Amino acid sequence: MTGNTANKIGDFEYKIEQNESIGMKVPVRIFADENLLAKMMADKTIQQAVNVSMLQGVQKNVVVLPDGHQGYGFPVGGVAAMDAEDGIISPGSVGYDINCGVRLLRTNLTESQVRPRIKELVEDLFSAIPSGYGKKEGCIRLTQSQLDEVLVRGVNWLADNGYATKEDLEFCEEGGRMDEADPQMVSEMAHARGAPQLGSIGSGNHFLEIQVVQEIFDEHAAEKIGIKNGDVTVLIHCGSRGLGHQICKDYLSVCEQSYGKYSISLPDRQLACVPYTSDEGVAYKKAMHCAMNFAWSNRQAITHWVRKSFGTVFGQSESDLGIELVYDIAHNSAKVEEHQVNGGRKNVIVHRKGATRAFPAGRMEIPRMYRDIGQPTFIPGSMGSASWILLGRPNSMDMTFGSTVHGAGRLMSRTAAHKNYNYKQVVEQLERQGIVLKSMTRYDVVEEAPEVYKDVDKVAQISHDIGIATKVARLVPIGVMKG
Repeated sequence: MTGNTANKIGDFEYKIEQNESIGMKVPVRIFADENLLAKMMADKTIQQAVNVSMLQGVQKNVVVLPDGHQGYGFPVGGVAAMDAEDGIISPGSVGYDINCGVRLLRTNLTESQVRPRIKELVEDLFSAIPSGYGKKEGCIRLTQSQLDEVLVRGVNWLADNGYATKEDLEFCEEGGRMDEADPQMVSEMAHARGAPQLGSIGSGNHFLEIQVVQEIFDEHAAEKIGIKNGDVTVLIHCGSRGLGHQICKDYLSVCEQSYGKYSISLPDRQLACVPYTSDEGVAYKKAMHCAMNFAWSNRQAITHWVRKSFGTVFGQSESDLGIELVYDIAHNSAKVEEHQVNGGRKNVIVHRKGATRAFPAGRMEIPRMYRDIGQPTFIPGSMGSASWILLGRPNSMDMTFGSTVHGAGRLMSRTAAHKNYNYKQVVEQLERQGIVLKSMTRYDVVEEAPEVYKDVDKVAQISHDIGIATKVARLVPIGVMKG
């Protein structure tokens, strides 16, 4: 640490005051309890947030959410907003997996119907949907021209080609498409990595889970969303695959080569950045939007094959199964939004890394069906742990630039996970919980053991208690598919 002190200013809030002597331009606000804060202090989470507070054009404060942990330069579970005219845009502050995100599907099926066939269902999904590190084949293999259409049009291309419904578009953040996406700003290498991967899960903490609604905390919101206790849902967590990874890698290099040109001085080279309005900044934005469109399309393609697998296993039509999109939300992005800053409204580039948008009721960005309750957002668990549905609340706009948590947040490094657990232990634990697991490798299963993450229930509760996103429902897994 730099010697900055995190002062407690609320039940679940700490603040590091602006320290101009070390280059801090704004304070850092941390939302956590004492236990979570101690874990953040044990790695570089808080130091990274302090470093972000030194970036050009940073506004109001840097935010660390309850799931915060050390990332690449910028803390995972972090939010920072930069002036849209004089600020920077930072590829590392978005992350390598651009638009990694979560989508939740509801079904007309109940646990009593699915539990007896869960093994068969997981096996069919595993056969239908590619997963694993470096997997070359996705569900939909694209030509160069088709890939460019996906990069520009997002989920609209899948709708036109029979892989998405009108409702799928309506209940996807941004309608599944960011404007100003330009494939010419995407390298040949990124194109080559993305073309065969549309409709694939990937590896690491990416997964597909079959879940059961265990407990409802907001009956009105649950009714709006279309779920009740005992219902089966499907959670999909993945991103832009090799295409997004390569775009980040390419533009980190571009940023590093531009330091002299823009006289940029950084506390950490991993925060590589360029002025948002510069040629390089505009190019990255257009490439990033391509990756965001690809990621939404990727999760949509997986949705298409989920519907097919359920239909095969249960011998029912898609309409009878009622597999509908609740919502799809990104948690690695940089987007221009209008926020209240220093007493006035201002356009800022909100960098969310491991953080999801959580807008309150009344916002036009929310699908019409949810406008009177607030935007749904999700906290995915890890195999044996619960996941949560939350709703954005007004407090989020003032406290976190309209954001909330994206997951439990890692407690243990991947290396430490392998020292403490083995595949047999994890599988036996899941079996005791009645969870069927199918994975491409044993390695990733150990790295994603439930114990390596923070308590997801505690993370959800803190978000609820401070009012940035309130609890709707707790979901528990019965079947898991991993890379």
